[in-house]
This record gives sequence, structure tokens and C-alpha cells, in this order.
Amino acid sequence: MKQDDMSLIRSKNGFIIDMDGVLYHGNKLLPGVKEFVEWLQNEKKKFVFLTNSSERTPKELKEKLHRLGIDVDTTVFYTSALATAMFLASQKPRGSAFIIGEAGLINALYNVGYTMNNVDPDFVVMGETRTYSYEKIEQAVNLVLNGAKLVGANPDLTGPIENGIAPATKSLIAPIELSTGRNAYFVGKPNPLMMRNALKKINCKREESIIIGDRMDTDMVAGIESEIDTCLVLSGITNRKIMVEFAYQPKFVLDGVGDIVRI
Repeated sequence: MKQDDMSLIRSKNGFIIDMDGVLYHGNKLLPGVKEFVEWLQNEKKKFVFLTNSSERTPKELKEKLHRLGIDVDTTVFYTSALATAMFLASQKPRGSAFIIGEAGLINALYNVGYTMNNVDPDFVVMGETRTYSYEKIEQAVNLVLNGAKLVGANPDLTGPIENGIAPATKSLIAPIELSTGRNAYFVGKPNPLMMRNALKKINCKREESIIIGDRMDTDMVAGIESEIDTCLVLSGITNRKIMVEFAYQPKFVLDGVGDIVRI
């Protein structure tokens, strides 16, 4: 990468940073991440860790990073679960939902005043989960057919895990869509809602911000569609061969976030 490009990245005021594949893989911190986060803090940059994963609460994410040797406040995290809760609260304040998901999604909805309802909910909401079952899918299908709106926390088909990939929300929600003939509305990246909320959170204009991620289909397209400069890191699921197959390209490409602080 040209020195001018690196200077441009470093001069940005707002950093919207994906987590899986950018900061860590599973429970393994990626090279240069510690130095990068210290640089963000020392340079007084405004930053948010943005994840399409809906499983964990900000407190759990803070504890995970702490175990990996990075200390940040819970306020720097913005998840697809929080974005989904904001969206539902704006659509129907203090409504009810049947949720198939983990603590991150359940807590986010509780915190905006939603109640859990498996009889006649306003929404059926799906996030990543390890408690997926035929019974829950069957229940969800019939609730949607009876009028509940179907919402997915994110449109990811898969997510990275230490030993490969795991099916994510879009894969898990597909049987409900197919059985009901209804399309889910997906809130997470690349939905511009998620990006606008992230910019509000760091109080930055799009021109002074950059999104750093490892996925072309969510991170990079989210930045392009929101007119925010994009930086692809090759530390996650995308390599240069995959990158060139897309009709759009990132503005910057780095091996990992450590490159930003490596003079």
C-alpha cells in the first residue's frame, strides 16, 4: 500500500471496526490488534466495534476482549442485536416478540421494553443460536402465518469459528421463509440503518470515517452503500482471489489492522 493511502487511513477521525476476522478468530487475538487498539485510544480516535453477531451482550464482548488482553468500555460495542432492538422499538414501541436467539438478542429487546410472547407476538425474531430446534421452527412458522412479522438480526449465511464456519442467521431463518412464503427483513450490515446508527454512536460524519472489515458481502458493501470509505483486511474470510470476484472493490486493502500502526 502507498504511504499516502496509509496516511489517509490514519488521518480518519471515526473508525467503524468489524470484530470476527478483524480483531480475533474464535478465542484467538489476531496479530497487531493490541497495538491498533492502543493507537486508537492514544490518538483519541472515535471508534466503535461493530458486529453482525447477535449472540453476545456488550458486557460479554467486553469480557471476551479483556480475556484476550484488550480493555475497552462496553459503550464501544454495537451489535446487530442492539440495532434490531432499536428498529423494533421504532416500528412498534413496547411490542412483543417470539425470539430464537441468545442472550445478546434477548437482553437487547428486554432493554427497549419488549416482552417475550409465544402466543400472538408482533414479531418473530431470529439471531444466531445454539438452541435451534425443529419445535421452535414449527412454532415460528405458525406464528408468522398468524400475522407476526419476520425479522432477522443480520443477513449473514455463515460466520467464522476456530475450526471452520458455522451457519448464521440467514441460513437459520430460511426454513421459516420457505415454509411461510414470507421474506424476512434483515437489520444488520449491510443495511444502511446499522451504519447510520454506528456513525451516530461515534458522532462522526461519513466523510471523516472509515469502515474496516473482512467481508465483501457485508462490511465493504455496507460502507459503499453508506458512502463511507472502506478498508478490507485479509485476516478474515476474504482473500485477494475472492475479493476480485465482486463487482465492487474496497478503497483500501490491508493484511490486518496491525498494518495501520506499523510505521
